[in-house]
Amino acid sequence: MDRSNTFVNLKQIRLTGLFYLFVIICAGFSQGYVRGTLIIPGDATRTAENILQNKALFQLGLTTDLIAFLLDVVISVFLYQIFKPFHKGLALISSCFRLIAHPAIGSINLLNHYMAMRVLDSNILTESFSVEQLQEMSLLLMETHHYGYLIAGGFFGIHCILFGVLIYKSNVFPKFFGGLLLGAGAGYLIETFGNFNFPGYENYTALIVGFTAALGEVGITIYMLSKGATASYKRLKKLTQ
Repeated sequence: MDRSNTFVNLKQIRLTGLFYLFVIICAGFSQGYVRGTLIIPGDATRTAENILQNKALFQLGLTTDLIAFLLDVVISVFLYQIFKPFHKGLALISSCFRLIAHPAIGSINLLNHYMAMRVLDSNILTESFSVEQLQEMSLLLMETHHYGYLIAGGFFGIHCILFGVLIYKSNVFPKFFGGLLLGAGAGYLIETFGNFNFPGYENYTALIVGFTAALGEVGITIYMLSKGATASYKRLKKLTQ
């Protein structure tokens, strides 16, 4: 029986890693640099000034986020194809959670990012609202975006946990990365549910998710780009071709 098409090509694994690297860079730039430097929590005036003085940067942050979410669609499909031979149902559920997290929730949530600038830069609204009110409205939209980001993170956390389980069930990647992705998934869930239910600890939850995601997601990305897959998986590929 010819099973040469049963297992995904190693080139596709490396392409998945390349797209994942682009996602990490784009999302890190948008969330860590753009919003991290321009948005001042609790200070509507300074936030508004930062946005208006750095319109191009603020818009670039939206663009790189959208690029990351578009690439996530492709990554979701590729990960499903990689793990489908080992557990089709779990691979499908895992990819669905990733699709819902960023391509769906994250993309729609970018409207809040965009409108935070538009309310400050609209001549029509200045006829009905004071400058201070528009600044408060802009900050509220950015806070809404932040909580939308957290909701997406909850779905993404489940994806990471299932991703880790799939690694344990297959021989595509070292099981070590399965543990790291379980930790990354737990980190995302801690941030999402922690920030909603236990406000005041946002700095701690951000550190947790930053550390665990760096280990899990960056680690598996580097492995996909460098090694591609485990030696045992490569041998299995040869036997089925």
